[in-house]
Amino acid sequence: MKISQHCKFRLLPNQEQEILLNQAIGSARFVWNQILAKSFEMFAKDEFIRYETIEKNLVPLKKIPEFSFLGDTYSACLQQKIRDLATAWKKFYNAKEQAKLKQKPFKPKKPRFFKLADGSEVQLRPLMPRFKKKSDGEQSFRLPFQDCDVVGDRVSLPKKTGWIKFKKSQEIVGKITSVTIKKICGLWYISFCTNREVEQPIHPSKSAIGIDLGVKKLITTSSGQVFDPINSFKANQVKLARLQRKLRKKTKFSQNWKKLNLKINKLHHHIANIRHDYLHKVTTTLSKNHAMIVVEDLKVANMSKSAKGSIEKKGKNVKAKSGLNKSILDQGLSMLVDMLEYKQLWRGGLLVKIDPRYTSQTCSSCGHVAKENRQTQAKFECVECGFSENADINASCNILAAGHAVLSVEGGCGKGRPVKQKASEIREEVT
Repeated sequence: MKISQHCKFRLLPNQEQEILLNQAIGSARFVWNQILAKSFEMFAKDEFIRYETIEKNLVPLKKIPEFSFLGDTYSACLQQKIRDLATAWKKFYNAKEQAKLKQKPFKPKKPRFFKLADGSEVQLRPLMPRFKKKSDGEQSFRLPFQDCDVVGDRVSLPKKTGWIKFKKSQEIVGKITSVTIKKICGLWYISFCTNREVEQPIHPSKSAIGIDLGVKKLITTSSGQVFDPINSFKANQVKLARLQRKLRKKTKFSQNWKKLNLKINKLHHHIANIRHDYLHKVTTTLSKNHAMIVVEDLKVANMSKSAKGSIEKKGKNVKAKSGLNKSILDQGLSMLVDMLEYKQLWRGGLLVKIDPRYTSQTCSSCGHVAKENRQTQAKFECVECGFSENADINASCNILAAGHAVLSVEGGCGKGRPVKQKASEIREEVT
């Protein structure tokens, strides 16, 4: 089995090295914007955009005297940036990605256009690559590893950059294929992309659990284990609001405005790091101890949709729904499921996603489905058989049962059947 992994560390360049890295980031951003403008001209002529066609524009761009600074930076990072642009156009041309976009709920926006050199305009459509700005929160460039070298906690980059220290918090396992340098909120990071071949692992555990994801309790397992949410955004919300009120009083793009804006960006980065670290710890604990994990296939974009409504038809409980949306997005549920998926794959486990509908209204004892079963947010009591249990534990038991049904022969035959149909009903039809 082939495993691809990214190992990310804090990079510690000195002042001279930081100047060279900033030049590389600026040159890569400049090439992206210039080649993107050329690709829009190709798009207007109905030409198919791919790497081989847009890469030809790099050498003529370097020969222009005004852009001679491009020769002072890493040539490989400019080529890699064009590859990234070609990948972005490939995603735009992909019919599956366009189909996914149509399923996502979004409000219609005022169309935007890009003006070409001949005076005509091209409408900027969804999934089209966009121009990069220096003020973007994250800047990066990538180099193939054959141009670099790693010894201990130091990495060597080409073009007189020399050796740069990084905080090596773990061993880099596998063959390094590329190196990515990122600048986020004034902090430098280095990421090593590695590939390695391993034998198909066998998970040491034999247990299976269903997990119910929520806001008040981040995870409730079918075995009764509960993981509380970290709520990193909520914990820093007051401080963030205070800084944003100060920013509003500053003159936009003044030096004081830039200092305060950087402070706000660093706080956002800190909030994201807290959430990311906590989700890694939780998912690692679950992945190590359980061979099969069943989760709900949640549509977070639909769950966190605004309740404002339209001008003609006003929404209800808008403020309460807004607070709920913040809490949902603060948990990072999609990130949590993604982490579980690849960690289970690496350990030889299994992650099963099931339809989340009716899991909280179904009795895990008798299978009766009714809205009245869920009396409160925490209490579940079946109106049919009288079974009483914590609502989240009951839901996680239903999720586990649904996961077993999906994996069974009956579950496979039951695709496309009504949502409320039980595994027992399918079993009767099969026999």
